[in-house]
Amino acid sequence: MAKKKVKSLTSEELTKVQNYVSAVNQSQMQIGGLEAQKHEAIQQMNLLRAELQKVQEELKEKYGDVSINLADGTLTENADNPQN
Repeated sequence: MAKKKVKSLTSEELTKVQNYVSAVNQSQMQIGGLEAQKHEAIQQMNLLRAELQKVQEELKEKYGDVSINLADGTLTENADNPQN
């Protein structure tokens, strides 16, 4: 049987391929890090929403079904359920 001749890339070609593979791997690692940050941010947002809901329920018990003006804190009764 005849031996197959082994071919190789030139050093420039090999370096070029290695650089692109390295850049792709680095990008994938950055994306993974960003996904982890995104997950943490979503968890934090969910906690904040739960706390906001508790505060809203407390205020609803105290003031009834009202809308709150976040700029100045004034309360407006909601039309669907006027306070008596």
